[in-house]
Amino acid sequence: MTVTADTLVEGLTFPEGAQWHEGHLWFSDTHAGEVLAYDPATGALNTVAEVPGRPAGLGFLPDGRLLIASTRDRLVLCRDPGGALSVYADLSGIAVWHLTDMCVDRRGRAYVGNSGDDSTPPAPPRPADLAMVEPDGTVHAVATDMMFASGMVVTADGGTLVVAETRSTPGRLTAFTVEPDSSLAQRRVLAEFETGIAPEGLAIDAEDGIWVASPSGGEVLRVDAAGVVTDRLVVFDSHAVALGGADGRDLFVCTCETPIPEEAEAERSGAIRLLRVEVPATQY
Repeated sequence: MTVTADTLVEGLTFPEGAQWHEGHLWFSDTHAGEVLAYDPATGALNTVAEVPGRPAGLGFLPDGRLLIASTRDRLVLCRDPGGALSVYADLSGIAVWHLTDMCVDRRGRAYVGNSGDDSTPPAPPRPADLAMVEPDGTVHAVATDMMFASGMVVTADGGTLVVAETRSTPGRLTAFTVEPDSSLAQRRVLAEFETGIAPEGLAIDAEDGIWVASPSGGEVLRVDAAGVVTDRLVVFDSHAVALGGADGRDLFVCTCETPIPEEAEAERSGAIRLLRVEVPATQY
């Protein structure tokens, strides 16, 4: 399905980690070293944090504080309400390469991926562990052999974590049952995609449908709770997605024409696009 996408923000290096929170779209402009907040009501775009280690995944704790995955130094930073940054967790003991995306559940547990190594397709990546940060800052490895864990979401009941393994063959969404002690169990494949689809950023709606950004496929897909693709939207160069807006039907898509840092910094082809969809977002 071809849809009309409005462009909200342009001139970005590489928008990533989009999250809807308190009426704003929060996202990282990774290669610019900035975290930004966009107000759809006014069009205002504000820098809320500067992260020299290159920000990527974002998440919000139950008390509203922002967590930021600082990719190159393998730290999770915390932004307090006044804007000050502090180190929340050091993942260097688990992450073997740059951090990627992050998901924070309603209990304040943060799941954080890493890319494994600096390889690029078609070479396979180094399998890597998925990290989980407890609300007290304790860090655990909760899953092994992830093939470039990227986007992550938790279902509405808090019982299932779904992770995009971007560079698995074929590309897939992997699901885990979240146990009461925070461990992950019953690892299983929720969905496998055809050749050419490499899932990256994820967002989840009120029906536990998962919206999947696939830059290689030039589209955004929706996968239902049974793993069936229900919708396909043509959106080129999509890397991350978020659901939000007043009625939860605004689909924000982060796009960029190149993932190569030097090219992204020079070209600034990154943008935030807006589409309207039928299924409302889950609000945490």
